[in-house]
Order: sequence, then C-alpha cells, then structure tokens
Amino acid sequence: MGDSLWFSALAFIIFITLIYKLFISNRQKYHNLPPSPLSLPIIGHLHLLKQPAHRTLQALSENYGKVLLLRWGSRKVLLLTTPSAAEECFTKNDIVFTNRPRLLGGKDFHYDYTTVSFAPYGDLWRNIRRVMTLELFSSSRLPAFQTVRQEEVRVVLDQIMRRSSNDNGMRKVDLKTKFLELSFNAMTMTMVGRRFYGEDVVDQAEAKNLREVIREGVELSASTNLGDFLPFMQWMDVTGLEKKMVGLMRRMDKFLQGLLDERRKIMAVESDGIDQVKSKLMIDNLLSLQETEQKYYTDDIIKGIIMVLLVAGTDTASTTMEWAMALLLNHPERMNKVRAEIDAKVGEDRLLNEQDLPKLNYLQNVIMEALRLHPPVPLLVPREAPEDCVVGGFDVPRGTMLMINAWAIHRDPEFWEDPTEFKPERFEGWSGEGGEGYKVVPFGAGRRGCPGDVLAKRFIALALGTLVQSFEWGRISEEKVDMSEGLGLTMPRIHPLEALCKPRPVIEASM
Repeated sequence: MGDSLWFSALAFIIFITLIYKLFISNRQKYHNLPPSPLSLPIIGHLHLLKQPAHRTLQALSENYGKVLLLRWGSRKVLLLTTPSAAEECFTKNDIVFTNRPRLLGGKDFHYDYTTVSFAPYGDLWRNIRRVMTLELFSSSRLPAFQTVRQEEVRVVLDQIMRRSSNDNGMRKVDLKTKFLELSFNAMTMTMVGRRFYGEDVVDQAEAKNLREVIREGVELSASTNLGDFLPFMQWMDVTGLEKKMVGLMRRMDKFLQGLLDERRKIMAVESDGIDQVKSKLMIDNLLSLQETEQKYYTDDIIKGIIMVLLVAGTDTASTTMEWAMALLLNHPERMNKVRAEIDAKVGEDRLLNEQDLPKLNYLQNVIMEALRLHPPVPLLVPREAPEDCVVGGFDVPRGTMLMINAWAIHRDPEFWEDPTEFKPERFEGWSGEGGEGYKVVPFGAGRRGCPGDVLAKRFIALALGTLVQSFEWGRISEEKVDMSEGLGLTMPRIHPLEALCKPRPVIEASM
C-alpha cells in the first residue's frame, strides 16, 4: 500500500511539473506570446491537426489570428498566415530561422541530417548549398543543360504523336504520367546521364525499383511521426513509420551507391577528358571534388545531394505542371491566349525553346497563378529558432518551430481580389519586389529558400508552353476537370489528369 501511494505521489508531481513547464513558466518569462487556442495536456493542439493540414491551419488562423502559437506535443509551433510576418522571418529574422527542426525524416531519410534539406545551419550546409547552386542552378550552368531539357520535352511530344487517334484525330493522354516521366528523366539525364522512364531504358528492373523508392519516399515524407512531438513515443515506433523509412532508405542508398561506383569506373577510363574539360554531368563533378576535398564530399554527402534533387525536384515540378494544365483545360479562353502569344512571339514554323521564354509574359503569368493557387509545398518546409526573437510584435521563445502556410497566404482575400479564381492577368506588371514578393512564396525565401526556383519555373514554362503550342487540347468530358486536392507533401490532385489532344501544324512539321 505504501509503494502504491509513493508511485501515485511521484506521478502527480511529474504531472504538475509538466503542466507548469508547458503552461505557466513560458507565460511568466515571455510577456507577449502570440495568441493560442485552448490546448489539451500532453498533446497540446495535435488533436486539431487534421488532413489536409493547410486547410485546417487556415481555419485556425481565421478564428484566432494570423500569427499563432500552437503546441504540438512538446514542440512549440509558430504558425504564420500573413505576408508581413513571413517577410519578417525571411529578412530581419532570417538568420534566426536558419535551422531545421530535428525530425525523424532527417535522421532516417536524409543521411543523419546531412542533406541540404535537413542539415543544421553552418559550414556543411553552406558548402552543400554552394556546390548545388554552382553545379545546377547558377547562371552559367542553367544554359549548359537547356539542350537536355528541350530534348526530354521532344521525347514526350514524340510519345504523344505516336499514340493512336480517334475518328476526330484526338489522342487521349495521361498527363500525370507524362509530366512525372518528363521531370524525372530531365533530372536524371542532367545528373547521371541516364533515363529511368521510356522504351530505351537498359535495365527496366532497376528503373522500376528506383521509381517505386522515390514514390514511397514522397509518401512517407508526408506522414506524421508522433515521436517527433511526443518524446516518450520515440522508442516505440507504434505506427511502424521508422521501420519503413529505414527499409526504404536501405534500398535508396544501395541504388545511389551503385551510381557512384559505376561513374567512378567510367571516370577512371575517361579520366584525361574529364580532367581537362568540366563534365556536363553533375555526378562526375562531385566525384572530382571528392578527390581534393574529402571532408566535404563523402559518399553520403554526394548521395544526399542526388537524392534531394530526385525526390524534391521531380515531384514538385510534375505536380505544378499537372495543376497548371488542369487550370487551362477548365479555362480554354486562357489556353487560347497562351497559344496566341506563342504564335505571335515565336512563330508557327518551329517549336519554342528556352530563349523564347522571356518574351512570353502571359505564359509566365499562368505559371505564377498556378503556383499561387496550388503551391507545390503548401506548408513550407519548417524551420526552427535557436534563440528568442520577436515576430509580428510577439515574443517567440527559442526552440519554436516555424510553419508558414503559403497556401493560405496565396488565397487571403485581404491581399487578393477573387482569391480562389484563376486569373493570370493579375500578374501583369508584377515585379515581385519588396513586400509584394512575399504574397506569393511557393518556394520559400531567405537563406533556406529553394535554390532551384528559377530552374523549376523555366522548365515548367518550357514544357507547358511547348505542349500548348504543339496540340489543341480538350477535356475528356463536357464537365470541368475536378480540382480536388489529394493528400501528400506536394498537394497532388486527387484524380490523375487526363486530356484529349490533336496535333497542330507546327508539331507535324517539327517531328
């Protein structure tokens, strides 16, 4: 009986201590915390987090304020749904919010927090970011790979042309699949010089395995791990999520290591040529750097760079293309306006190329409007403050995780007229400078902003513009395309996009 009372008293003391730490001590230290809904013991506001999360969090912001302090288990979360507060975090407080929270995915799926996505701010992160920019996203390297991107677009055009047509000359196309294959092949051809989709793939089994790993990786990345918010559950793996991540990462690592070993053998044979001339393949240049700077270019670092580009780069681009084309199919008058601009600025005797894109203002506006309505990552990748700061006039305690709801900012009627309507014209004269730029933040901003935003916009515009130029497009049925969202990190469409198309004279003359 005595032991039972002792344990009960100890449990009560621990409970009271926990409540004090979570609810009282912070309030005493910080006198002006952001507003917060009523939370529950232990779990805080986790019970309010329902899918799709960006819509749930938007509703919370509408009820309680656009700068909110939530508590997801043991983590404090600063939720922002206003451009001015986002700008503050991307500019004045950018150095404060340069770290990432240590989540399970960073440990098990990002080489123990050593990729550009999850590495803590410091020398390692700066070096990875620098080399990725120099090798793929710089003003000198972007033109170097434009022939690869244009060739992959041509491959998709050829595949569509070879499809059988109905009596009206219309071809039915699975656009979701085509956009995914296009984005993936363009990235792998740039990095390793190989395609993993298509009839010319040498090892179909290897390609299929990689595609499955990438697909499962994207799905697992969107999963919520309770252990990230409730520390006492870190040792249990109740949902089996960590086991799945470890198994999937083992498969991914085996493939990536195989790529490195294969390229090393090729480079050994062709070493003279690669030493004298900078290779066009990113993997070759990374392996060359490894020979002189082994500390910063271990195998795991190089594999992490390739993996992030494959997982993040392909899925976000293909999803944005799908949303943009769905919007144009539902608004044929704007599809015709895009085509008319291309015919006028490019002509009708050749296919457009990347040099034409700066002249195609309306096409660029369509891309921006698609990114506004359907940002590829609706809740920007979270950051974390290692020290106290002030955001929107409120005290923000150190260790707070920053969540910016880009989807909600993009649809706020305070900043956008008819915010849910597809109106590319709203970006006429758009400069994106100053505070105006923070009303559309599909790729984030500041030090941790996506380094590939320029490449992504260029590639999406090239693919979308070429398809509109080459074919007359129509919906599968008289009904409008369903614009419902599915669940996932990159906000996929709930129904894969299909459409009907008919070749125009420009494509028939060019193929």
